[in-house]
Amino acid sequence: MISFGQYRNGNSFGHRLDARVKILAMVILSILIFQARGWEIYLLSAFLCAVCFISRLKFSAVREALRPLVLFAVLLFVMHLFFTDGTPLFPIPYLPVQITGEGLFRGLLISWQFLALALSGAILTMTTSPSDLVCGLESLLRPLRLIRVPVSDIAVMVSMALRFVPTLLEEYDRIKTAQMARGAEVETGRLDRRMKSLAALLFPLMVSALRRADDLAEAMEARGYARGPRTTMHQLSFGREEATALIVLGILLSLVVLSKY
Repeated sequence: MISFGQYRNGNSFGHRLDARVKILAMVILSILIFQARGWEIYLLSAFLCAVCFISRLKFSAVREALRPLVLFAVLLFVMHLFFTDGTPLFPIPYLPVQITGEGLFRGLLISWQFLALALSGAILTMTTSPSDLVCGLESLLRPLRLIRVPVSDIAVMVSMALRFVPTLLEEYDRIKTAQMARGAEVETGRLDRRMKSLAALLFPLMVSALRRADDLAEAMEARGYARGPRTTMHQLSFGREEATALIVLGILLSLVVLSKY
């Protein structure tokens, strides 16, 4: 079962934290991940592992959440490994490509950035209920109402996009299983045939996504959904735990920024 993006009920420090603080932390972490080099990579990796620990997220749950994305990380690594110009490490006979030191470093960096971003997003969605996530996004974007930005609609769209990530991944797994039953070489065979088989999965996956979007629109209309500001069941509050989280996040940000200068 695909578990990426699914909320897991709990009462840990990460679950109790205000959704606005967690969203702000994810944005800051995303910026730091893109700028990380050298020892900063180890620092941010340790920080993400510590967040998983204090949120009481089991290793098996995190592994299952990231497992569907490992293939994309491997593809990013291979693309940078073979197609980045630089100093060749060793020649590859009978192939028009070569492995360079710059490609190896770039591939490892991009793959780590991709998985670190995915992990931070998984922590956010696994410790924050969809209703709290919508409320937090709407609260953070509220100043944009002054320039007539539809904040409520943006919050709902982001929430639905996160909610449909595991649904689309499950649909991809179902289509892949059906193609393999028909003889497609998706997980076995030569690499070029596996790439062609994976490319053939994109069209039915796109059709399925559009069909689900149409069903969702009809369901929302049938239930009387209307645009505009709405009330929320849960009220967000800022307390001692939120202040502690912001202090720790500020220390992390200061360490990374000071290392640049």
